[in-house]
Amino acid sequence: MPEPEIRELRYFRAVAEELNITRAAERLGIAQPPLSRAMRRLEHRLGVELFDRSGTRLGLTTAGETLFKESGPVLDALDSAVRRTQRAAQSAQGLVVTAKPGVATELLHRIVSELRDELPGVRVVVSGFGEQADMVRDGRADVALVSRPFDDPGLEMEELYEEPRVAALPAGHALAGREVLRAEDLAGIPAPRWNRANVAERNYWSARPDDPVDGPVVQDSSQLLEVVAFGQAVALVPRSMAERNVRPDVVYRPVLDVEPYRMLVVWPAGSRSTDLAAFVEAAIRHSSEPPPAR
Repeated sequence: MPEPEIRELRYFRAVAEELNITRAAERLGIAQPPLSRAMRRLEHRLGVELFDRSGTRLGLTTAGETLFKESGPVLDALDSAVRRTQRAAQSAQGLVVTAKPGVATELLHRIVSELRDELPGVRVVVSGFGEQADMVRDGRADVALVSRPFDDPGLEMEELYEEPRVAALPAGHALAGREVLRAEDLAGIPAPRWNRANVAERNYWSARPDDPVDGPVVQDSSQLLEVVAFGQAVALVPRSMAERNVRPDVVYRPVLDVEPYRMLVVWPAGSRSTDLAAFVEAAIRHSSEPPPAR
């Protein structure tokens, strides 16, 4: 049986997502008739009907739903292979490292400072919440500092350290007078929602994942602390972040029964780069040392 072409799979996914040939054609930047013919050709190659055309609205058949589910990882893997191949050809330009602002970038500053002479071409990309693992997987970065939870297929990793998380509360909050809290104390209180967070990440950042109350969406740790200070939410944050962000309008209290904050260094599975190895060794070394006093 002839295998479908990559272009046909990309066209198929656009139609499957839009469930409208006209909109899919506009999205792909092609005319509608060639797209319709491409879908018929794909169905002929596979010997199945992918679309249910019997109603007023286009739908997917069971076979179409299966192809949609299975083709996504295939195309993602191809895109990642292309990016990593291009990155390999640019290896002389230096290691690309990524981390999100906050605890991770503070550690990254110390690592990069040590490696300036050994790896003069190292380039740092400051990324947003939840982007780091994907950037390593798809070849935009060679290595990343990432906190749990994240999707780890296709990655190798080393845990650097873990630390307790504490509750950040607005000054004057009823719970601020307690020395120690438990997760149940935070029941019914809104928690900030990180932009682009999936279900696992939202559960991790909520003290009560079984009964979460959504607060404002935040983009970074600075915005998170402002949301807390204005009394719009109570947040769980790494203890080191609390120690570095002492302010009169926010109070931090330990929470005994929440999962700790874990920092890892991750890289593509199978990578044997000597520059990468030097970075990982430096990350392990610096994560075991106390940060400089501020």
